[in-house]
Amino acid sequence: MSPVSSIRRVLTIAGSDPSGGAGLQGDIKTFSALGCYATNVITAVIAQNTCGVANVHPVPAEVIGEQLDNLLDDVELDAVKIGMVASLDVAEMIAKALTARRPRWIVLDPVMVAKSGDALVDDAGIRAVRDVLVPLADVITPNLPEAAVLLDVPTPTTTAQMEALVPELTRLGAPYALLKGGHLEGERCPDLLATPERHQWLSAPRIATQNLHGTGCSLSSAIAATLARLNEQSTDAEVVAAIGAAKDWLHAALEASERLSVGRGRGPVHHFHAWW
Repeated sequence: MSPVSSIRRVLTIAGSDPSGGAGLQGDIKTFSALGCYATNVITAVIAQNTCGVANVHPVPAEVIGEQLDNLLDDVELDAVKIGMVASLDVAEMIAKALTARRPRWIVLDPVMVAKSGDALVDDAGIRAVRDVLVPLADVITPNLPEAAVLLDVPTPTTTAQMEALVPELTRLGAPYALLKGGHLEGERCPDLLATPERHQWLSAPRIATQNLHGTGCSLSSAIAATLARLNEQSTDAEVVAAIGAAKDWLHAALEASERLSVGRGRGPVHHFHAWW
């Protein structure tokens, strides 16, 4: 039998999704599907479904801090995924707690706009993500609109514009930046990964599906789960391979999403495609 310590412990700090495809519910499913033990801290209660977001109710910073401090007092974490953070005080509290008891890996998904186009954070929340959480993270995973918001530039519409944007993203402070190109048109979805040693395209065929709810949440949590399994002294090549494995898992989850029938809008990916 494998020792208990072989099971990696991963935390999601994120908002909720009652429909179960995105946010901390989608993260928990992803961690579990990839063989990790999932823990969670909730940052916002979101009234939403597959059709859109009706309202966002942020959890008070002191309540988020209490959740996080109690968890860290007890559970040693291998990786953390940070999702929706709506205010500067919450961002600073998270940064303080994770700096004091830092896990090996911190993955930041700068969640600011839902797939439906609904804004999830205000200008203060954007500044908090950019100035406090991006420098804290090992990996950031913005899509094209999120990267444009972080850098206050127009949204890229070509792969050449993506390449031009990546150096600006890395200057924000995270050593690894995965710029997701799914918003571009074409038969393939081109993602551009910047590492301390290189830039590399990670491309996959575009899947004809409307089941895109929670894809960003699921990819970033999959990256946290795959990175959690690496050794302490991992190489750049091992990190790139782990991120590539997470992307492959999401691609398979998208392909299998038609097996689900959830909601009347953008359905979720099939997190447990390898198990059900």
